[in-house]
Amino acid sequence: MKKIIFGLLAFLAFANVNSQILDPVKWTTKIEKKSDNTYILTFNGDIEKDWHMYSQFTPDGGPLALEVLFKNQKGNFNLIGKAKESKTKTAYNDIFEVYETFFERKVQIQQIVHVTNATTAKIEAELNYQVCKEVCINLEKKFTFSIPADAIVSSVVDIQKTNVEIVETVGSTTVDSLAPSLGGSNIMEAAPEKATVEAAKSNSKRGLWSIFFIAFLSGFAALLTPCVFPMIPMTVSFFTKQSKSRAKGIRNAVIYGIAIIVIYVMLGFVVTWVFGADALNALSTNVWFNLIFFVLLVVFAASFLGAFEIMLPNSWANKVDNQADRGGMIGILFMALALAIVSFSCTGPIVGTLLVEAASKGGIAPIIGMFGFSLALALPFMLFAMFPGWLHSLPKSGGWLNTVKVVLGFLELALAFKFLSNADLVLQLHLLEREVFLAIWIAIFGTLAFYLFGKITLPHDSPLTHLSVGRLLMGLLVLSFTIYLIPGLWGAPLKLINAFPPSVEYSESPSGVGGSGGNAPTAVLPDGAKSGPHGIVVFDDYEKGLAYAKSVNKPIMLDFTGYACVNCRKMENNVWSDPKILPILNNEVVLISLYVDDKRDLPENEQFISKTTGSEIETVGDKWTDFMISKYKTNTQPLYVLTDLEGNNLNIAAPTISYVSLEEYETWLKAGIANYKK
Repeated sequence: MKKIIFGLLAFLAFANVNSQILDPVKWTTKIEKKSDNTYILTFNGDIEKDWHMYSQFTPDGGPLALEVLFKNQKGNFNLIGKAKESKTKTAYNDIFEVYETFFERKVQIQQIVHVTNATTAKIEAELNYQVCKEVCINLEKKFTFSIPADAIVSSVVDIQKTNVEIVETVGSTTVDSLAPSLGGSNIMEAAPEKATVEAAKSNSKRGLWSIFFIAFLSGFAALLTPCVFPMIPMTVSFFTKQSKSRAKGIRNAVIYGIAIIVIYVMLGFVVTWVFGADALNALSTNVWFNLIFFVLLVVFAASFLGAFEIMLPNSWANKVDNQADRGGMIGILFMALALAIVSFSCTGPIVGTLLVEAASKGGIAPIIGMFGFSLALALPFMLFAMFPGWLHSLPKSGGWLNTVKVVLGFLELALAFKFLSNADLVLQLHLLEREVFLAIWIAIFGTLAFYLFGKITLPHDSPLTHLSVGRLLMGLLVLSFTIYLIPGLWGAPLKLINAFPPSVEYSESPSGVGGSGGNAPTAVLPDGAKSGPHGIVVFDDYEKGLAYAKSVNKPIMLDFTGYACVNCRKMENNVWSDPKILPILNNEVVLISLYVDDKRDLPENEQFISKTTGSEIETVGDKWTDFMISKYKTNTQPLYVLTDLEGNNLNIAAPTISYVSLEEYETWLKAGIANYKK
């Protein structure tokens, strides 16, 4: 009797939590006339407590970013700028290894449009977004704005893709500003609001500090190039000899150093101001800009390797040099500017790379990056002016300076492929999978090791009669790193460079070359299957997976998941990998993973209107979302279902399960398999 009561309670709990169409964001909208033919479209959302909705500026490779789309734009209206957002929060996601940007409790999106067709009566808009808590939900909301006859009148139709609920609002109240986000929990652990705010601030500061230190080290690297290093003793000697007193010489050198910092910080400020803090982050996650960054870094690398020099016009240097002769404060400022221009062939590629990397962080990162770089560049000039005796300890200029440039060129080339990989991941072209990426890096760093050992020479190298101890040690370090990369081709995790190559799943053989990595099965994969997380054989097509399950007479585990679903990855990393679970998934079930955010278009003859929701089913992800909603009455991911070969649920009390503990998942899994074997 107790078992029956317990089963009923469990079923009721499941029915209340899992088997429902969740809609954690409630929307209201308005249209406001700004000027003749120009209108402000506003979307105001109330987000349920503990849920988080992701911003437009969450990077690719992380959770699903918000998309603001307009259907009938051509010939009717133009968008003025990008949609603006209310206040967001930022936190580091250690699953996707990106800084994600999200809303809590409140969200406001505003888009300015200019109507070009006088007969246009309606503007059709669509929001595609993801909200997460213990589960993630991908939602699509459609709105129709009726262009009003007076200043503030709106008629809005809000259609949820997964629930076909129509809401009409007329004459919405004006919202002049949106209060800061309230309450909520940390994305990863559902911590209290205060902890979330502090964690977001801490992670943001950590990102800026990392940019600063990388830029600072890059500044020291720039010092050791042929364009800058020889100028240290020349410039310091100028200040000490031309000044009437040592104190004045030190003062002038300090002013010179500060001027260098001001010039580069102004460059970072201009880049941020021209593009906008949010725009930099958006550009860095765009396919085309990732490709542009890739090309830029390859050009920078070629310059450092000696193919050509990137130089600013000589006329610039001449004009600035003439101004530097004026003396006084103005002359010192122009001397600093002359350094920046004359050394551009060496510092330009480094500065360009830093700005590209800082752009991926958004905000004031370009300014922080330029401050760190210029501080390292300026410090030696100031310190050697204060302590001129140190000049005697400086190594003499020579061929080693060009060696520094070449090493930087190899590093630029390696970094370039990270941006090409980003573009490939976004487009899911599988042209630069993990093995290809690692092979390229092995070739780059292996060649660098040969170069350091003197086996390869480049155009600007001096004759090498012997290896210095420093060069030998550097060569051994690079060779060790190259050897470290090689096992990655066979499935090694390579934790030292975890953030750079594509994930193990994004590879020709996720279990490693030859299928020998991790816990991967060694048998040939069935038709239509691939090697998934931890080497589990997985199908991403229901029909092919069902056919295989029938051929081997095993139950089916449906895994409704998403490429951008953080809790799906956490379940795979923390639960599926456990020794109690992994053998079951490998040997006792047929796993079918259905990605609800798969953006590939269905063939036209397979597109349809959902009988359940009335929505247009146009993509592969739409198809699996509709399958999940129509059959299991829920829209959350991850969602796991155990069925027999006829599609009947094997777990009676809890037909589906979601983001749960290892113990609960194991109990549910074993119960369903036991029912199949009866």
